[in-house]
Amino acid sequence: MASIAEKLADKHKEISIGEFFERNKHILGFDSLTKSLVTAVKEGVDNALDACEEAEILPDIIVEIETIGEQEYKVCVEDNGPGIPKRKIANVFAKLLYGSRFHDIRQSRGQQGIGVSAVVMYGQLSTGKPTLVRSKIIEKDYATELKITLDTKKNKPDILSQDVVLWEEKEHGTRFETCIEGLLRSGEHSVFEYLKNTAIVNPHTQITFISDGETIVFKRATDQLPPKTKAVKPHIEGIELGTFVKMMKSTERRRLSSFLVNEFSRISYRTVKDICSEAGIGERAKPSEMTIEDCKKILKATGNVKIMAPETDCLSPIKSMLIKKGLKNVLKGYQPEFYAPPTTREPSVYSGNPFQVEVGLVFGGDLPSDGPVKVLRYANRVPLLYKKSACATTTAIKKIDWRIYGLDQRGGKGMPSGPAIILVHVASTRVPFTSEAKDAIADIPEVVDEIEKALRECARNLRTHLNKGKRRKKISEKFMVVNDLLPLIAEKSAVIVGKEPPSLEKVMTKIMGVVYVKNTFEKDGKKWVGNININNFTSKKRKLTVYMEKPYPDTVLISSDPEPVYNGDHLKWKLDTLKSSLSRNIRFEYNGTLVKEDLSGIDVYIEGVTETDLIGADPLPDDWDIEVAEIEEGG
Repeated sequence: MASIAEKLADKHKEISIGEFFERNKHILGFDSLTKSLVTAVKEGVDNALDACEEAEILPDIIVEIETIGEQEYKVCVEDNGPGIPKRKIANVFAKLLYGSRFHDIRQSRGQQGIGVSAVVMYGQLSTGKPTLVRSKIIEKDYATELKITLDTKKNKPDILSQDVVLWEEKEHGTRFETCIEGLLRSGEHSVFEYLKNTAIVNPHTQITFISDGETIVFKRATDQLPPKTKAVKPHIEGIELGTFVKMMKSTERRRLSSFLVNEFSRISYRTVKDICSEAGIGERAKPSEMTIEDCKKILKATGNVKIMAPETDCLSPIKSMLIKKGLKNVLKGYQPEFYAPPTTREPSVYSGNPFQVEVGLVFGGDLPSDGPVKVLRYANRVPLLYKKSACATTTAIKKIDWRIYGLDQRGGKGMPSGPAIILVHVASTRVPFTSEAKDAIADIPEVVDEIEKALRECARNLRTHLNKGKRRKKISEKFMVVNDLLPLIAEKSAVIVGKEPPSLEKVMTKIMGVVYVKNTFEKDGKKWVGNININNFTSKKRKLTVYMEKPYPDTVLISSDPEPVYNGDHLKWKLDTLKSSLSRNIRFEYNGTLVKEDLSGIDVYIEGVTETDLIGADPLPDDWDIEVAEIEEGG
């Protein structure tokens, strides 16, 4: 028996991480030809976006796909990021588990250091061809160009050639070209769908997609970069016992109090005192001497002590206004009837990892009404196109009875139906994906619960909108009657009785009882003329500030009467006090490069009127970023 054991033991061999993923490429998202092509583009775009944002550069990304054979494509992803120093290029693109973000507790698209290296590996595995990488940093007049492959046995790059080349059209940036086996298709799981969905939650990005000579551009909708994330310490709430024990054994802190304060976020010495009192362990105890039972007591005690919520500067949520702007920018062709004010939940924690949930909802217009609602799933601003049924987002959606919010749903279970799009974004320092392919979010109870709460909050806005529909329709009809027919009736009556027509302003005010806003656009030769007409049909005077979104940041305002006090990514007018029964018109002109679809659904926001007293516009949202506008205005 001993000899058999020895023979079996001799067969044991170590395999490298590269060899493991080479044999299990499906784990990384290369499990079908269509998905392989999407994954290759996705990993390149994710890297490009992270690099640009870290360098505070507005991303300008070019994705090219060229058919070079049967089920073989050349994939190119080019960005205007800061570039990569020559000594680092090969490792970044051809060494698995090589990256800068694994140990940082902060939100980023890449977390494992596998992504783009896996694309290089899959390219050489499926076509036998190397990857070409070109990168230029701002300090150099030239770019470095490498041809590389990945040595899977040693998990290190093989540099086949290295050159210095001119790249005059780029001040800085990176481009990689790789040939892979794949299948270019249209539809829900296509490269186009991935890029379109990326543009929605990254409205600060311009993406140019070139496929076999056909070019599609997703324009940048805002010049506002996402807030930069900062690395933070782990939050003790929800941290796993094994991790906690490991941290205890490896810390250099000599006292338990110092360990808790310095190794975790949001814990003060006062909080430590409460934790230690609850656990029955001294504050001066040595972490290295803590037993597993001691660690259990401490973790249990943290659940009974009030600890501040996790820091938010490690996360970069999209925020309500930019979610809405991104949706409008990409979905304008559908001309939706209603964009529900998106919901951004307060940060929460699972297993010591902070996370935040955001939800947006679009309803009506030309959206398909004869099937399930479309669900857009995101994690750290990255679209999730596959494994919808295995995702926490789907679980949360199915838990809600959508009939009470105005959507169809058989028996109050399953996916709702109707002309709607639901967007769910989970931002986290460590997204709990179901696999390394990052296709779906695991059903972590804390995450599912937060998604459900955000969905219900956003859905209530839809229900409110639908309930207001009849009232708005009645008020609009009343306005037409009052505005068009009442003056005619007064004029005819005056003729009959032989008197001057009476003043109708106060009568109209009593009938209407709202601030009525009408926003119109008309083409006039080579320019677009817009009018915002504001009627104060309330009994008191109003001091109003008017805001209007721009279709795109580079939209040119030719003229405006009155002049806006701010002209940036939105327009802002401060009006003189508008007395009861009076009206005011804002007239402005845009350049003629816009098309009608660009102007459909442009929102007007009014500051100085409550929602119940306003028709035809919306109150200013809480998260509108007007800080820059106020600074400019103040000089």
